[in-house]
Amino acid sequence: MKISIIGTGYVGLVTGACFAELGHDVICIDNDASKIQALKKLQVPFYEPGLEEMVRRHVRKGRLSFSGQIAHGVRKSDVIFIAIGTPPKENGEADLTGIENVVRTIAKSMRSYRLIVEKSTVPVDTGCRVRQTIEICKAKHVPFDVASNPEFLREGQAIHDFLHPDRIVIGVESAKAEKILRQLYAGIRAPLIVTDIKSAELIKHASNSFLALKISYINAVARVCEAAGADVERVAEGMGMDGRIGRAFLDAGIGFGGFCLPKDLEAFVRISQKLGYDFGLLKEAKRINESQKELFVRKIENSLWNIKDKTIAVAGLAFKPDTDDMRFAPSVDIIAMLQQLGARIRAYDPQATGKARGLLKDAKFCRDIYEAARGSDCLIIVTDWDEIKKMDLKRIKKLLKQPIIIDGRNVFEPSMLKAMGFSYVSIGRSQL
Repeated sequence: MKISIIGTGYVGLVTGACFAELGHDVICIDNDASKIQALKKLQVPFYEPGLEEMVRRHVRKGRLSFSGQIAHGVRKSDVIFIAIGTPPKENGEADLTGIENVVRTIAKSMRSYRLIVEKSTVPVDTGCRVRQTIEICKAKHVPFDVASNPEFLREGQAIHDFLHPDRIVIGVESAKAEKILRQLYAGIRAPLIVTDIKSAELIKHASNSFLALKISYINAVARVCEAAGADVERVAEGMGMDGRIGRAFLDAGIGFGGFCLPKDLEAFVRISQKLGYDFGLLKEAKRINESQKELFVRKIENSLWNIKDKTIAVAGLAFKPDTDDMRFAPSVDIIAMLQQLGARIRAYDPQATGKARGLLKDAKFCRDIYEAARGSDCLIIVTDWDEIKKMDLKRIKKLLKQPIIIDGRNVFEPSMLKAMGFSYVSIGRSQL
C-alpha cells in the first residue's frame, strides 16, 4: 500500500520505517526542512535502537522516502497518518493547532478518496473535528474516511513494539476504512481491536494514565515499606505474580518522565473535567510522582549532611534507558534542585548528553561514568542503563571521595553494596 506519515518524530519515523519493513511504500513528511535534509542523508535525529539501520535499508530498497510537502504525500498516497506532536498547553490540555493546520492542508490537496488516520495522541472527539474540517476545506464530491489508530510504542523498544504489539486498535466509521487498515497490518500477528473513533481515542489516554497510576501506586507503597522496614522489591514481586496485577510498571524509583505519561495524564484530567468529571485519582498520581523527585533530593541531602559545595556524580540523564529523550526527564528537576542547594554536577549519559546540554546549565558532562565519579562526594543513579548496572563498583569506590551511592532506580542489592563498603541508599528498601 502507499502511505504517508506526517511528522517524523519518535512515533512518525518509527511508524514509517516499520510500515516499510512490512512491504509498504512510505513517504515521511515534516515541515522542518533541516530534519528532512538530514533524513535524506540517512541521519536519524534521535536515538532508537535499530531505527537507523532500518531507515537506511528501506531507503536503499526504495520503500521509504522523505518530503517537506504534505501535498506531495497526499497525491502519492492512499492512506495518510497524522503523527505530529500534541504538546501540552499551560492548563494541561493538548495543543491541537498543528493537527488542525495539517488537516486543512490535507483536505485542500485531496483529489480522490483518502483515508486520514489519527496516529497522534489526541483528546476524545478530535476525530469529529478532523472530519468537520475536511468537509469544509476539501473540494466538492471528494470522498474520504477518518480513522483513529493510537500508538503504544515504548521508547527504546519501539520497533519491537510496532512489529510485535500486544494489540492493534483501530477506530473506524466505515467498512472500507476497516478493510484498508486490516490490509495495512496484515503482516503483523496480534489481536486487532475494531471500535468507534471516540473509543479508540480514549483507549490511548486511559492506557497511559493507568500505567502512570501503577507507577505512582508502587512509589506510595515504597514509602510505607521504608517506614515499616520492608523491601518494596519483594512486595512488588509478590504483587506482580498475581495475574490480575502483573509485574510491569511496578518499579519504585524517582517517578515517571518522558513525553507520554506526564502529558497524557494531565490531558486526561483536563478531558475528564471538560466532560464534567473530576478525576481526582489521576491528580493524586501526579502529586505522588512529583514528590518522588523531592524525596530523592532529601535522601541525597541526608547522605551528604550538607549539599552546598559538594560535587555529585549523576549516572544517567535520559528519562529511561535506550533513548536520548530528555523531555520531562526527572534528571532535569533533580539536578536543578541540587544546584539550588549549591551542588556541583558531573553528569554522564550514554546517549542523551547532546540534548541535555541545552537543558542543564553549569553541569560538567563527562565521557563515561568513571570520569563523573572521579573526585565526587557521591554518585546518584537516575537512569538505569545497562552500562550503569554493569559499572565496575570497585573502581567507582576508589574514584569517589566518599563511597556513597544514592540509587533512584534500585539497580543494586543493598546487601552487596554494603558488603563492599558503600553507604548505599535506595527507594522503598530498609536503609538499616
